[in-house]
Amino acid sequence: MGARLSTTLDAPAVSGDAVLVVLPTDTESTKDVTADTPVAGLPLLRRIALAGARAGFSTVMIARPRPRDRAIVAGTDATVLTAETMSRAVGPCRIVLFPENVVPNPQSLRRLLDVPVERDTPYVDRSTAIVVEASDPSFVLTLAARGATPLELRATLPARLGAPEAQLDVRSGFALGGVADVPAAETWLLRSLIKPNEGFMSRHFERRISLALTRRLVKTGVTPNAMTIVSVAIGLAGAPFFLSSSPLYQVVGALLFLTHSILDGCDGEIARLKFLESNGGAVLDFWGDNVVHAAVFVSLTLGWVIYAGSLWPLGIGAFAVMGTALAAAAVWRRGVLAWAVEEHASARARLVATIAHRDFIYVILGLALFGQARWFIAVTAVGALPFLGVVAWVSRGRSAA
Repeated sequence: MGARLSTTLDAPAVSGDAVLVVLPTDTESTKDVTADTPVAGLPLLRRIALAGARAGFSTVMIARPRPRDRAIVAGTDATVLTAETMSRAVGPCRIVLFPENVVPNPQSLRRLLDVPVERDTPYVDRSTAIVVEASDPSFVLTLAARGATPLELRATLPARLGAPEAQLDVRSGFALGGVADVPAAETWLLRSLIKPNEGFMSRHFERRISLALTRRLVKTGVTPNAMTIVSVAIGLAGAPFFLSSSPLYQVVGALLFLTHSILDGCDGEIARLKFLESNGGAVLDFWGDNVVHAAVFVSLTLGWVIYAGSLWPLGIGAFAVMGTALAAAAVWRRGVLAWAVEEHASARARLVATIAHRDFIYVILGLALFGQARWFIAVTAVGALPFLGVVAWVSRGRSAA
């Protein structure tokens, strides 16, 4: 994708939406933090621009850009704050003046869009970002275009707007005082990736490992899709171990299955940290995961057939595999898991996410210790149809809402 940093007539108009303006900061207070300081695999300025667009800002502008800034934000929708772009300000809009030494994520910037404020009053959040619901956006943008730092704007805006500065109990990002603060900022970003609907073991064990791996992987060229393929390959490699009734073989299979689950978390973490999410990646991740589940369940069924010396377990296994496949298709088609992570998700959606989380792997591991992993197939066969019913119930509630 080519550079899209614009200063000419193709710059977008500033209309009644929201504008994020990236401000230069006082070099004395920010020490060695620059626009190209790497944070979780991206230069800081690029991270701000991408997070702003993802949060819902209609325009992201850079005040007083330096020559290297153009290369940093190439391929994003960021524009340079100039007289040309300021002349396109039409109508009231929300302006967020954002210090370039603050590391944001989309959720934290979204809070600045959603928080209620009084018009033409300067608000400052806990990260020193300034929020103004401006009747005349060109006036505020003109001040920013002069290269004023956040401190200078905080001293100027109250008098010019005729309203005292107010405080927002919102944190829009992690403020860097120097490059020594980058590891702490990366930890903050990584923790923000933990989903509210995760299972207990996933949150407290698997995520700790996957986030530690992701912290290192984002600094390499490894892509989310590459991690998905690796995790699927490991999961499929573990499936044949369940053909045996030996506790040793079953435990090896369960541990490979668990490794698959841990690595399967890395692909989404890398995608969200580097803004590489795509529909294709989501399809590969979801169905790759379910192919591994199917392979494990088929192997458990065949292992049960071998152990019993009879074909009757095939019926139970077929019911379990078909049930989970139908449940996966229903969840995917109706987007139930996506609803579950919304801020105001319904109790129904959260229930489905709770049932669907992968803490069941630890049940398989526990059974495998005694060579009894096959019994998980019976549990799955019994639970598949009720789970489908819950998915339908949740979807009906969503449609009614």
